[in-house]
Amino acid sequence: MRRDTIFYKLFKQFPGLLFELVDEPPPEAENYQFESVEVKETAFRIDGVFLPPANAVSKTVFFAEVQFQKDEDLYHRFFSELFLFLYRHSIRYDDWFGVIIFGSRSLEPSSSSIHRALLESGQVSRVYLDELGDLRQQPLGLGLMLLTNVISETEAVEGARFLLEQARQQSEQAIIDLVTTIIVYKFSTLSREEIATMLGLNLEEPRAIREAKEEGERKIILRLLNRRVGNIPDALLSQIQGLSVEQLEALGDALLDFSILADLERWLQGELRG
Repeated sequence: MRRDTIFYKLFKQFPGLLFELVDEPPPEAENYQFESVEVKETAFRIDGVFLPPANAVSKTVFFAEVQFQKDEDLYHRFFSELFLFLYRHSIRYDDWFGVIIFGSRSLEPSSSSIHRALLESGQVSRVYLDELGDLRQQPLGLGLMLLTNVISETEAVEGARFLLEQARQQSEQAIIDLVTTIIVYKFSTLSREEIATMLGLNLEEPRAIREAKEEGERKIILRLLNRRVGNIPDALLSQIQGLSVEQLEALGDALLDFSILADLERWLQGELRG
């Protein structure tokens, strides 16, 4: 399951969601803007940067990292990205806070002693999704986060149905779309009709499923490509627009290794020839 894309959508749609994981959110939390930022000089990429509004009293920038696999270099990379970003934007911000979201505590690097001063400074919060409790007891946004971490297919379907019902009651179409997106990724071999039946959706509501696999995916991939390789020529944009859902997913994985426009061109040539 491609959780990076899911969390990008979550934070982009609901930037205030991050602050539900923070003990002391800033007064202007609801006005922060979320971005996925690449520090091009070193090819570092920060999962999420939450930028304070221009009129914020305290200009604190928040950094988010989502981790669902073991990475012993995580803290080296995270703090390198963080401080390089602050160095490049030192005039804009007067404080920072980091939130690292793990699927479980077992995914933390084995040794954190070299970063203990930072991790214990009060400026970093480590969140373990499997320790937050039942998704049914959480606000809708946090429930979505927890749904990404559910392994059991039965529990995933039950949790998704619960969130969908809550979203319907609150008329939250964006939540309905995101729940469906998560289930689409978890059950990638199922058809639209099978997923609709599984979730109790009316077939008159195909928009959520269709957008989960196409429209939203394409928009996010184009945004990330622009950050990785710069402006994309119209000819390549046209080729990307013609990719299938499966090809888009493959491009979403491959683009993490792109550094120049030629990488994208080679990938498209190989994909379209195939």
